[in-house]
Amino acid sequence: MLSFITSLGRITTIGVEGTNSYGAELARFLRQGGVVVVEAIRPTRQVRRLRGKSDPIDAYAAAHTVLAGHDLPTPKNADGDAEAIRVLTIARRSALKARTAAAVQIKSLLVTAPEALRARFRGLNDADLHAQLAAVRPGPATEGIQPATLTAMRHLARRHRALTTEITELETDLDTLVTRVAPALRAAHGIGPVTAAPLLIAAGDNPDRLTSEASFAALCGAAPIPASSGKTTRYRLNPGGDRQANAALHQIILVRMTCDPRTRSYIAKRTAQGKSDKEVMRYLKRAVAREVYHHIVHPQPVPQVDDLRPLRHAKGMTLQTIADHFNVWPAHISTIERGKRRDDDLANRYREWLLTA
Repeated sequence: MLSFITSLGRITTIGVEGTNSYGAELARFLRQGGVVVVEAIRPTRQVRRLRGKSDPIDAYAAAHTVLAGHDLPTPKNADGDAEAIRVLTIARRSALKARTAAAVQIKSLLVTAPEALRARFRGLNDADLHAQLAAVRPGPATEGIQPATLTAMRHLARRHRALTTEITELETDLDTLVTRVAPALRAAHGIGPVTAAPLLIAAGDNPDRLTSEASFAALCGAAPIPASSGKTTRYRLNPGGDRQANAALHQIILVRMTCDPRTRSYIAKRTAQGKSDKEVMRYLKRAVAREVYHHIVHPQPVPQVDDLRPLRHAKGMTLQTIADHFNVWPAHISTIERGKRRDDDLANRYREWLLTA
């Protein structure tokens, strides 16, 4: 196809419809051939109703759209780590749904099980329940309702255990990829591999296509939409955009609302001004989207914390001692030492205190 097109003249741009679905490999092949590829937006329903629909009609419509010079979006590249993160995220999401379904089915079977089985497993937490069910030997399932129920729950418990192992492996791979692609984003406060993954997927392997942080906010559905009427001037949340990325922004805010002093003071300030919870959430999503954009497109070097744990060991101090001095949990200090959480201010104060202690 590319040879045929080049035989007709010089190629300036090729419009491809569905660059992230059925046209993904076509767009990838054209980019590797040095061709500029844009996403050809399909015609509206009204235009399709007037012109009809067929492959030649769609091809001419795509060509007209590209030739018209409209601001067509640059498609995401699907040949790097961001694409690897996307496919792993899909596998993890389906594994989570299957594990949840298995846990719910175990509970449902226990509710309708004979009283002898219900009494046997009564009072156990989920972890102990699944462990005991995975180890039971009920006998042939064809000999009655009790062995049949135990057999069913044993299979479900083993499935739950296998899915847990699968999810753990996927999250480990995701953490490695996210840290390699955007170390500054991974080190930011309240952003783990699972929440960073949808944001990197939204940005794609070519985040330079995003012209500004406002475009990234719009891509994540965090750009405000005017909802004014008459003398009332207001804005609302954007229901469009990448909903998975928007959910990741929401999760980051929920984490920071519990343990980030800056976020809590900002919420108190806006609430005192009479802003509603939805408005405050909109402000926070927009601010986090701005921060995430710069972590991805204009990342700053991540401060090194490898020296903190050796310094503490050299001083003979425990995590509890450090935590008591700075009035935080020992786990907080541990995650900073291991580079799992970024808190530059506390890390600098921690280092200075160790050097002077």
